[in-house]
Amino acid sequence: MHNEATQKGVFQAEVLSNQQIRRCYYRLNMKFDARGSRLFQNVLPGQFLEMDLSAISLPDETQIPENLKDKASRQVMLRRPFSFSDVIITPTADGPCVKVEILYCVLGPATVRMMSLKKGDTINILGPLGNGFSIPDHLTHALLIAGGMGSPPILHLASHLKHHNPNVEVVSFIGARNIEDLPFTVRIGNFKGLVLEEFELIRVPSHIATDDGSAGFDGFVTDCMRHWLEDNKIDPKASAVFACGPEPMLAGTAKLAKDYDMPCQVSMERMMACGIGLCQSCAVETKKDDNHTEYQLCCKNGPVFDAEKVNFHAE
Repeated sequence: MHNEATQKGVFQAEVLSNQQIRRCYYRLNMKFDARGSRLFQNVLPGQFLEMDLSAISLPDETQIPENLKDKASRQVMLRRPFSFSDVIITPTADGPCVKVEILYCVLGPATVRMMSLKKGDTINILGPLGNGFSIPDHLTHALLIAGGMGSPPILHLASHLKHHNPNVEVVSFIGARNIEDLPFTVRIGNFKGLVLEEFELIRVPSHIATDDGSAGFDGFVTDCMRHWLEDNKIDPKASAVFACGPEPMLAGTAKLAKDYDMPCQVSMERMMACGIGLCQSCAVETKKDDNHTEYQLCCKNGPVFDAEKVNFHAE
């Protein structure tokens, strides 16, 4: 099911822009050097890279969120993993030029440092890493579901499907605790109510759900998707579900897909310190057979798994 990256390496990326889009959400655009562009020209949605942020300076103290002022000065030792919300590949006479977009949330000392990145800065990158989503043959409907910061690879997948699988109908469902936790640009459409501009630009309909009802569907995003499935009869044998987000949401998505007899792929979230399977800190419990389980590494065997093979530990 997975498409394993056959080549990876360490290279440099140049910052093109670093834009704040919400209170704690930023959009970082980078351009890879020639070697990185060659490695990333066939990258799949769901794969990721690791960034070395140890040499990045802290932003001005006035820019650091109050709840992170104590954490901000901690030393950043390990690389940090990030998936992509967009990948743009431009052919040139010297080979491909690859630009990527990363959505990130300022949560700790590493991402606080990312706030200070500016146009022209360079970052040390390791990648491409992991296994991405795979597209089943004869697919007619792709249902994409994301929770919070699980949204970037889902946006990348939506764009990838529109470009490479134009005959597939793509529908997205994006959930968050409240409207401020949606890592996208939200506006009111003329006829569609709330619209996520990033999905609107690639002509993919998006359905918003918030736990507190502050935007879109009032409740869990899995319930929003279930309502949509009740109202839209689709062929389960020609449909598939793709999901990324917190584990309780992924567990609910897997159950929903099973209820409708649809295959489901989930991108798991784990702390991935090395990204190449050496530290073994990102174990995911999977089903080996009816009576036995085994642990696989999220960074190496995943982060995308067949939902039916995952033993979810949802609270």
